[in-house]
Amino acid sequence: MTPYLPALFGGMLLGLSAVLLLVANGRIAGISGILGNLLGGRPVWANAAFVVGLLAGPFVYAAAFGRFPAVTIETTWPLVLASGLLVGIGTRMGSGCTSGHGILGLARFSKRSFAATATFLAAGIVAATSMGMLR
Repeated sequence: MTPYLPALFGGMLLGLSAVLLLVANGRIAGISGILGNLLGGRPVWANAAFVVGLLAGPFVYAAAFGRFPAVTIETTWPLVLASGLLVGIGTRMGSGCTSGHGILGLARFSKRSFAATATFLAAGIVAATSMGMLR
């Protein structure tokens, strides 16, 4: 169970922050909307606090576990940038990101969020399976 504790701790923090934002501000914790509002000139203090909290995550992890999380990127930067662009396009097309749809959208029984989350998961399964077949 020990290897799964960091993921469990992170998931609990993410869920707690999403619930607090919903209860305190009546807002959905979708990072695409939060960051979009912040960059679009609507500097709501909660938007800034949420983004700062996301950026502080690795430091909180390091304080809790005595080291930074291990991250290994085994591909080229052009592919990473293209992937990020495609995720951004998908986020706009899907009216939100995985965090907004998957965490709070499903909790609110949103049909749109159910469809979006099912699509995210199906696409992820196809991509992971395809990449596994290429190796």
